Amino acid sequence: MSAADEGRQWPDEASVDNARTTLLQLLARTGVPSGDARQLIGLLEAGALALAHEELSGGARSAQGDKGEAYEAGRLDGAGGLLEELGAIAERTLLRVVGEDGQQGPAGERPRAGRMEVERARVAVTPLYLSFTAVSELDPEVTDEVLTAVLGTMSLRQRARYAGRLTEFAAAHRARLERLFAAYGPGSAIRVHGRYSLLHSATSIAVLERLVAAPQELREEWDAAELPPAWLDGLMTAWNAPA
Repeated sequence: MSAADEGRQWPDEASVDNARTTLLQLLARTGVPSGDARQLIGLLEAGALALAHEELSGGARSAQGDKGEAYEAGRLDGAGGLLEELGAIAERTLLRVVGEDGQQGPAGERPRAGRMEVERARVAVTPLYLSFTAVSELDPEVTDEVLTAVLGTMSLRQRARYAGRLTEFAAAHRARLERLFAAYGPGSAIRVHGRYSLLHSATSIAVLERLVAAPQELREEWDAAELPPAWLDGLMTAWNAPA
């Protein structure tokens, strides 16, 4: 029997489960806790569905038919129904990973960021930072503390798309960030240790995004983590400096 006779050779449910289990076992051998691994896999699954929905939403309703208005109206209604169901599946998949927004803890408290969330944030900010300046990291332990405070301002759902938010922030403020790092970052006359220290760390972009989007929440998390207040003040001073 040929492949054409068998239809599309897509992975079936058992094959997908096999791939998921294999990945979990491989990650476990490297020391990644099963909960963290399942979260990553869940985000990938939800993201694949969401991206498919986005791609189809851009083209499904633009295709022109040649079988009459009634046929075209029915086709569009059918495509719309399928897209709606695909979106619902993506939403349910994401909810299995992050839960209902605002329901993560007692009295709506946001949970402390875990190791995997901090690592995802680090992976997101590092290439953005390097697009503006050179490597000049602070102590990695301090980096983790800063990113934990930053993530503490967000719900689990917001953390799930944090990389996209950072990318949008960097794109929207590229010229301003270029001036900022040229004046205060690595390669400038500003020393590493001082009120402008964070501009020598990849975390600076993450902190700046939160200072713009959620300044009060960031300061609360910052104080709770007992991080130097001067770092925040210095970063805001540099951000607001005249061009």
